[in-house]
Amino acid sequence: MADFSGRFLRLVAQAQHPARSLDHEWGVPAALTAATIPADALRCGFCYPASYELGQSNSAIHILYGLANKLSGVVAERVFLPGDDLRALMRANEVPLLTLETFTAVRDLDLLGITLPYELSFPAVLEALDLAGLPLYASERDASMPLVIGGGPSVYNPEPLAPFFDAFFLGEGEAVLPQLCEALRATRGKSAGTDARARRDEQLRALVSLPGIYVPSFYEPVQTQTGIRLAPRAHTGAPAVVQRAVARDFASSPVAACALVPYAEVVHDRLTVEVQRGCSRGCRFCQAGMTYRPVRERRPDNLVHATLASLKATGYDEVSLSSLSTTDYSHLPEVLRRLKSRLENTGVALSLPSLRVDTFSVEAAQLVSGGAKKSGLTFAPEAGSQRLRDVINKNVTEAQLLDTIRAAAKNGWRRVKLYFMIGLPTETDEDVRAIAELIARVQDMLYAELDRSAARAFKITVSVAGFVPKSHTPFQWEAQDTREELVRKQRILSDGLSRRGVTLNYHGADTSFVEGALARGDRSVAAALEAAWRAGAATDAWEGDFDLRRWEQAFSAAGVDAEALACRARDFEEELPWAHLSTGVSCAYLRREACAARAGQTTPDCSFDACSACGACQAAGIDVTSVAGLRSLPASQDQGGAR
Repeated sequence: MADFSGRFLRLVAQAQHPARSLDHEWGVPAALTAATIPADALRCGFCYPASYELGQSNSAIHILYGLANKLSGVVAERVFLPGDDLRALMRANEVPLLTLETFTAVRDLDLLGITLPYELSFPAVLEALDLAGLPLYASERDASMPLVIGGGPSVYNPEPLAPFFDAFFLGEGEAVLPQLCEALRATRGKSAGTDARARRDEQLRALVSLPGIYVPSFYEPVQTQTGIRLAPRAHTGAPAVVQRAVARDFASSPVAACALVPYAEVVHDRLTVEVQRGCSRGCRFCQAGMTYRPVRERRPDNLVHATLASLKATGYDEVSLSSLSTTDYSHLPEVLRRLKSRLENTGVALSLPSLRVDTFSVEAAQLVSGGAKKSGLTFAPEAGSQRLRDVINKNVTEAQLLDTIRAAAKNGWRRVKLYFMIGLPTETDEDVRAIAELIARVQDMLYAELDRSAARAFKITVSVAGFVPKSHTPFQWEAQDTREELVRKQRILSDGLSRRGVTLNYHGADTSFVEGALARGDRSVAAALEAAWRAGAATDAWEGDFDLRRWEQAFSAAGVDAEALACRARDFEEELPWAHLSTGVSCAYLRREACAARAGQTTPDCSFDACSACGACQAAGIDVTSVAGLRSLPASQDQGGAR
């Protein structure tokens, strides 16, 4: 292995933000600070395809990194993308992408795991592969190069990236990482007399039997009566439907918390502790709410002990109790009281990043803040009209929102952020105007119930995103608004929200359009993705230099109709590009929810009501303990992929 450390550090000294590239932060495992690493160790790199500040804030990286470094014979490091200036210097001086801890060339690793946070990060994946000196296409890589595996939130339709990856992992890494590493160690030295490409194929055959492993090269398109479906090639051992892997023992497993103290300030510069996993609220647009089911809660004792131990090890002055819906955690009041008692007079603050629209959320926030200065609270009504909130199954009323903001104001908060979406299925202009009308009623309530100075001081930030239909959700068949339509609706909203004390922010229609095309694309989109990357789209997701023209040119050059991908509705019988992948949530459930949405019918949260028969608990083999107690589970109706 070539030693690039000296040359790299000289380049770092010429670049902005050198702290991004400094190794050996406090808390790095001892094995990575040692003078030598055993020659027979399985070398893994976990890559977040963005800057250190973003990647170091990602909880999944910390979970995998911590778990892998506890495995015998395994050494895991982190990999982040350097800034534009440093990447240019590295290419000019022939220095490849390196791991953070030991400055090992990424191309010399055994395994490169890449997190896929969301669709606009896809070009950054190609940037990482190219900077590492690896061929972009998996078919051009062999066993002398690292096995490239993708995972994370955007892995549930990986087809636009399929030609670039050896494999994808669907699910929760804790469930499979030890077996994956063991399989790689077992196959690494075998078949020494065969060529490197054949050894790579042998590695993939060893992995494909593991839960959640999807090897794109083992599948081929097959014409069916309803379209083209990907089916396993003969003699590969690949399953017809890849089932997501679930950490069944999550509730009793050790609590993973960041033990690293970064040199540079990161986006979420605090200790993050996951209190539960999954969400059963059933918002029909929400991919995470479907793909992280079923809900599993941490035990209070484990949470409190792990939090205190991690604070002692790191010295952080803030703890974030994290989940998709933290105030749904049934033991939250107990955990908050215990932590507040133990952290009193220490200067350590508690925070709740995810709040429901109800007064309990305000009570919990009040317990967290105590008498400290109150910065602001965030809630997500998602839609302005009750009709549209019922369509998306938000199960939030206007009265609840008014009560929540009233409680916040009377308890000393003077700022709230409210998240909405426009372009939702069945939306009309009246629904868009209803957002502005709802904000007006909120302000009227504040002026009626607070003194005038307090009401004038109360600030409301309205953040609006364009709806993007995502795979494995009840809205996966729905059409996305065109760019022109989304811009028109943004103007309607802007005209209605020109009020004192209200700030309006919205996501660009252009980025939503490209996100939608990538989210529902098939393998034909890979050529457009490569063309966009070559045109300079490498950091569109995180450097703020998005340019729609290069994406339009890339789609056109690849012969891809991006508008048809994003803005065309599908029927239930059409084959979808992700039909061979399953989250455990049945297609029958998704169809029922899609029909319920069209009828304006809501489905109650199964954590507090009857089981909605989504299939996730049965697929995972988990009996869920909720606030309602241990339930018996009905037989699943459909365990196939989400067509």
